[in-house]
Amino acid sequence: MNFKGLLLKFLIWRVKHVSTTNFVIITSGVIGIIAGLAAVTLKESVHILQNFLTRDFQQEFGNYLYLSYPLIGIVLTLLLSKYILKEKLGHGITDILYSISKKSSIVKRTKTFSRMLTSTLTVGFGGSVGLEAPIVVTGSAIGSNIGRLVHLNYKQRTLLIGCGSAGAISAIFNSPIAGVIFSIEVILAEVTISSFIPLLIASVCGALVSLTLLGDDVLFSFNLTDEFIASDTPFYIFLGIFTGLVGLYFTKVVGRIEGLIKNVKGDLNRAIIGGVALGFLIFLLPPLYGEGYDTITKLLEGNAQGILNNSLFFDEVESFYIILIFVAGIILVKPIATALTIGSGGSGGIFAPSLFLGGVTGFLFAYLINKTGITEPISLSNFTLVGMSGVMSAVLHAPLTAIFLIAEITSGYTLFVPLMIVSAISYSTISYFEKYSIYTKPLVEKGDLIYHDKDRQVLSLIDLKKVIEKDLLTIDPDATLGELVDLVRFSKRNIFPVVNKERELMGIVTLDDIREIMFDEESRKNIIVNTLMHSPPTHVTAKESMRSVMMKFEKTGAWNLPVLEEGKYEGFVSKSRIFNAYRKKLIRQQIE
Repeated sequence: MNFKGLLLKFLIWRVKHVSTTNFVIITSGVIGIIAGLAAVTLKESVHILQNFLTRDFQQEFGNYLYLSYPLIGIVLTLLLSKYILKEKLGHGITDILYSISKKSSIVKRTKTFSRMLTSTLTVGFGGSVGLEAPIVVTGSAIGSNIGRLVHLNYKQRTLLIGCGSAGAISAIFNSPIAGVIFSIEVILAEVTISSFIPLLIASVCGALVSLTLLGDDVLFSFNLTDEFIASDTPFYIFLGIFTGLVGLYFTKVVGRIEGLIKNVKGDLNRAIIGGVALGFLIFLLPPLYGEGYDTITKLLEGNAQGILNNSLFFDEVESFYIILIFVAGIILVKPIATALTIGSGGSGGIFAPSLFLGGVTGFLFAYLINKTGITEPISLSNFTLVGMSGVMSAVLHAPLTAIFLIAEITSGYTLFVPLMIVSAISYSTISYFEKYSIYTKPLVEKGDLIYHDKDRQVLSLIDLKKVIEKDLLTIDPDATLGELVDLVRFSKRNIFPVVNKERELMGIVTLDDIREIMFDEESRKNIIVNTLMHSPPTHVTAKESMRSVMMKFEKTGAWNLPVLEEGKYEGFVSKSRIFNAYRKKLIRQQIE
């Protein structure tokens, strides 16, 4: 018996003997295990590649290979994604959110492995991005495709996408609580109490896989050495504001640089320019190479001099000002390096860069405070860790994830109070300037992501082009009333678009406009259509979002509006047809 036959037998057995609720719980555990295996595989693959490429670095030669590695990685990633995988890369988590909002939580099967392959090349060769987003995409794709395989509906598939992301984050950081909260804060728009159990199961399974295969060798971990001192609270408050502004800077610069590099024509040209520029930045500031967790570990250990290793200019210099300039330079340049990596065709995420930038920001803040001598020395390691939470809260708009992630990777809740203070203030600071996260902003601007509004979410799934009515009979503006009356005999509609030979909409005539004169013989011979027509209250375009279309219906009070495409008449769209499409979408969403 073939696979489809076995699957069908299994599904029939499942319906008879296992409730859907229990089946989703069991499936979530399977997804957590697979996502955990994927996370471990990705982490080990990248680190093996990085060690192979950098193990023979000679400091006295200034590590000139930094100039070429990122270029090679980005070009290889481009070739793999474009010609073999045939996928367009970018911000992976944004793609997952789009799939949930606009594609009924259906994620392409190839994404169950494609981001693992491409991010291994990009990050392994030094791309200044992280592995978390690619593994979240992988886990989410696993959840979506298993949900489709076992015929679960939209709501259940969405939950399994959340389970995949929870299992992935849990495995890569050994942080099961953060995995669940990340899924709730970033991936899932609506969560009920019943959703927690599958998320918890998936997250725990992902963590167990990581612990079994890697032990304590997770992506990043640190054991606290300093206690939280309550008198340092004012400094944590200022750090929260500072990290919020740094997060805003990161978000703005990444968006701006990605926009600029996308203007370069040709994928290969874009990859070469971005790769060369990135290699030059890494050559000047080696901590920008890869994820940067090694740099954070050195700062946590108080080894500020260590981050200058492999630097061409400052390797042997021990100076407060050199370290200050070097660290400040990293903060300013890191967003540029991240944007160049992603925008030029690389594969990776901004999760790790936000943690990296936060750690460096927290260290710089504490380093400056200690050098001023205005107070007793404050803990460099504590402020570095809390800074990671602050910038991550700001960039991802996920303060709870940031709090629990740092708490879990430090194996304790000693810093829980300052983590809460800094994350809350940082999130509030960036929210004042930027309402949406770096993941959601492009989707919200296009109307492709709608939170907590079921009606708008269903409307966003309707393709305007599919509800355009093209059965309305058109009339030339120079035609007579008699010719129009002849159309009335054959038409089932009471609206007649007046369209010239260039297919431009000149106006409309309704049956009410001609009712009193249509049977008058003299009028039928002498009155020209262009004297009867009037302008529609407004028009819509074929590429317009459904939200915009409904706002125009609301504002004008019309039931029918003309559709234009580059100024040419395409047809009409009616409110009643949209409502019919809405009902069908709503029913299908509940069934699928």
